[in-house]
Amino acid sequence: MSQTGPSNNVPEENLPSAQHGDAHGALQTKSDPFADPGLPPHRPRIQDIDERAAKRSERTVALFFTVSMLATIGFIASFVIFPVDKIVYIWPLGRLSALNFSLGMTLGVALFAIGAGAVHWARTLMSDVEIADDRHAIEATPEVKAKVMADFRQGAKESALGRRKLIRNTMFGALALVPLSGVVLLRDLGPLPEDKLRKTLWAKGKLLVNMNTNEPLRPEDVPVGSLTFAMPEGLEEHDHDFQTQIAKAALMIVRIAPQDIKDKRELEWSHEGIVAYSKICTHVGCPISLYEQQTHHVLCPCHQSTFDLSDGARVIFGPAGHALPQLRIGVNNEGYLEALGDFEEPVGPAFWERG
Repeated sequence: MSQTGPSNNVPEENLPSAQHGDAHGALQTKSDPFADPGLPPHRPRIQDIDERAAKRSERTVALFFTVSMLATIGFIASFVIFPVDKIVYIWPLGRLSALNFSLGMTLGVALFAIGAGAVHWARTLMSDVEIADDRHAIEATPEVKAKVMADFRQGAKESALGRRKLIRNTMFGALALVPLSGVVLLRDLGPLPEDKLRKTLWAKGKLLVNMNTNEPLRPEDVPVGSLTFAMPEGLEEHDHDFQTQIAKAALMIVRIAPQDIKDKRELEWSHEGIVAYSKICTHVGCPISLYEQQTHHVLCPCHQSTFDLSDGARVIFGPAGHALPQLRIGVNNEGYLEALGDFEEPVGPAFWERG
């Protein structure tokens, strides 16, 4: 059954008017539904017409900036007041580090107060007159540049930054103090490394200790073609700084037939073909553990940097930037392998410490 009237009881005056002028009966609207409605009439704020209200807003903005300054000072003071291990109970958060909580709260308040002050300043005191402008070409003409500078000067004038000295001074104070938080945070990076990355536990007379047996090594303990890992005498796994020290002092001990050693210095620093090289890859510091007996190549498993232990441990493949440091070794009066000094260059990636 067909319907001739509007469906769903919609009043006919609410339907778009149509003309059945084409063969398909398409609707044609009489008015443009996307016409520009224009800007609404400007309504002045109370601060625009009442100087007392403007003064109240000015004091509010200044209060926000002052709170930011006080919070920044509190952030810095927290480093002095609260020890690192002090735990406090704060409802409803529970037990927290007093230092972390105070740092987070004070820094958060300092940043929030600056933002809130700037927003309140813009919404209540800066000009809010709507300005419409035509689109223009990307390349600025001299006239446009002059207009931009004029608009900038007008905006600076309307911001009342020069007249509202209380806002200006407190804002400058807040912005000047907030960066101090970042400077204070540098203190948490710990002491300066100084030359710690250049030195290891190796020194003249230190015995080479097998990392598997914890026994000092003799030359006969290292057969030709073998790979042995060693650490300095006196370093124990239960030491509190064991990981830090072994990351710099770990050694690879390899015995190569002396006639197969190509590098003159490597041969001089070895003992009967026994060479000692840092186990730490010079790319990103991974431990090297793969050795090819026939080629005397060692391979880092992380990024496949390959070093030739028969030719000064130079890099022959991969991203490593320089050869492995060699440790000069000898034999003491008791027949044990010993170091004749420390590495002459930093172990591992080293980066700028190689300068």
